[in-house]
Amino acid sequence: MKTDWNPLLRKQFAEPYWAELQGFIQQEREGGQVFPPQEEVFAALHLTPFSEVKVLILGQDPYHGEGQAHGLCFSVRRGVVAPPSLKNIFKELKNDLDLAAPNHGNLESWTQQGVLLLNSVLTVRAHNAGSHRNRGWELFTDEIIRVVNAKSERVVFILWGASAQKKRPLIDSPAHVIIESPHPSPLSASRGFFGSRPFSRTNAALEEAGRQPIDWTLPHN
Repeated sequence: MKTDWNPLLRKQFAEPYWAELQGFIQQEREGGQVFPPQEEVFAALHLTPFSEVKVLILGQDPYHGEGQAHGLCFSVRRGVVAPPSLKNIFKELKNDLDLAAPNHGNLESWTQQGVLLLNSVLTVRAHNAGSHRNRGWELFTDEIIRVVNAKSERVVFILWGASAQKKRPLIDSPAHVIIESPHPSPLSASRGFFGSRPFSRTNAALEEAGRQPIDWTLPHN
């Protein structure tokens, strides 16, 4: 992890859980497909340096379909059909800021502006949702949340759904803002995700603190 995250997270690599977790993932990769590819497991940290984090969007575990996951929560590679939750995020983006959905589902342009797209679990067995939960990833990503919480500048934490909202106790700095709503999945989006206006609310919170807002526009291919 050759980024400014390394000194902040290095102690985790010496914890007993880390060796167990990496051993488990190695076994999983030897026995079948694991997503995302090994070189993209930490993509969120590589694309958004700690020093630049302004927004943290917390997902659950990676997409488990072929070619979907590439290390950023809710995002898929170009050329891959947007999953239902991502389609609903685009619908709310249109409702909130009148921004048209792009012709792809890749959210990398957000990461380049300080949006950390973090899953709480960073790997998954192919076609088996949640298969790498409770193996140690949560200990690591909880530490990422704590480290971001320790930043002195305002960060907006976007917590969609009950799983993400369980992390709220880790965010206790008065400098920060938490935006919560139901998850954008088809099962819950109509219960309050639609109309929650997370994108404009995030920008208002950043501007209030004197920080540059996010350009949520997603360029077409």
